[in-house]
Amino acid sequence: MAFKALELSAPVLRGIQAAGYSEPTPIQLRAIPVVLSGRDLVGSAQTGTGKTAAFALPILSKLGGHNPKPRVLVLEPTRELAAQVETAFRDFARFTDNRAVALFGGVGYGAQRQELKRGVDIVVATPGRLLDYLKSGELSLRDIQILVLDEVDRMLDMGFLPVVKDIIARCPRERQTLFFSATVPPEIAAIASFALRDPVRVEVGVNRSVNQSVTHALYPVAWAQKFDLLIALLEKLEFDSVLIFSRTKHGADKIAHKLKGARHSVAVLHANRSQNQRIEALAGFKSGKYEIMVATDIAARGIDVAGVSHVINYDVPENPEDYVHRIGRTGRAQAVGDALTLVTPENADDIRSIQRFIGQKIPELRLEGFTYAPFVARPQPAGGQPQRGGRGQSGRQGGGGGRQGGGGRFGGRR
Repeated sequence: MAFKALELSAPVLRGIQAAGYSEPTPIQLRAIPVVLSGRDLVGSAQTGTGKTAAFALPILSKLGGHNPKPRVLVLEPTRELAAQVETAFRDFARFTDNRAVALFGGVGYGAQRQELKRGVDIVVATPGRLLDYLKSGELSLRDIQILVLDEVDRMLDMGFLPVVKDIIARCPRERQTLFFSATVPPEIAAIASFALRDPVRVEVGVNRSVNQSVTHALYPVAWAQKFDLLIALLEKLEFDSVLIFSRTKHGADKIAHKLKGARHSVAVLHANRSQNQRIEALAGFKSGKYEIMVATDIAARGIDVAGVSHVINYDVPENPEDYVHRIGRTGRAQAVGDALTLVTPENADDIRSIQRFIGQKIPELRLEGFTYAPFVARPQPAGGQPQRGGRGQSGRQGGGGGRQGGGGRFGGRR
């Protein structure tokens, strides 16, 4: 089915064509008619399936001409996602006179204030920065017709739900609400019941499913040898670009510092980086200036980069859902990719949870030529509990080299 069969407006169809899209994805096929009908919607789709266009295209078709008062509010959990979604709106709206602005922290208020004064139809914002503008009286939500709550599960992880409730309460009761979340735990179900009226549910590519073009592997290793194995894997891999995940911001910085010492070109992405640093890191990673990006889970949700050949989980994710989100950064658009995880004895329970969640066993491999030390338990903090990374942080793991009979990507480093 072509986009024109979905009854989108002529200017939006021109924007789709200019953006190079030809056929709608499954989530777009199912969600666009619901949004055009005016019904509330609860949507779930695997990363990389075109979810942003599934709400942006029908919203732009419904807006008509420019109005200086914001009529659409899109809430995103991170700066990267807000910037990414605002860019998508601008691309699709290039043949309309609709205006969009992204409001997020980490940068000054000046340019954002100027955009608001000019008048915008669409506000894409992170909860904290949006609340700043609402409290100062520089922005009102009284004319909002469509509210989009995107990545709600991530907002829960980041502690944003009380602020989100406050923002929802400031919007008109008579509105259309679109709700997107990978998972719906009780806290999120309460928000959904509070914010939506008789919603249509659309679920495509359930989050526990993983891209079939991605090859998975576990590399068991003693905790003290994790970085040595990472370096050895990178030396064996033939890679285009690599995403390495750390659970913590401190861990990401430490990994990046050591990789630079090993003469790799590395960018870092986590919540403590300034907005300008994040923009430069993403741009450099996309352009090939940096061959490796080290990131945490929350920051990496905004990464949408084609050609990532390997995802390396230096730290095993604490939540099975995060494993799916991480590996969704490779093998995009049906390209092949490798997802490699460094596993220490302390990770056994987490690995079992991940394998149950995705419904498959991940093979354990050893890297040829690497001298493995005996497994020794990681040093324990006071109280005797094994150390774990902080919740919601990410780490990257070693790649597809050294596969025993698995046909992994070998060859010297490029």
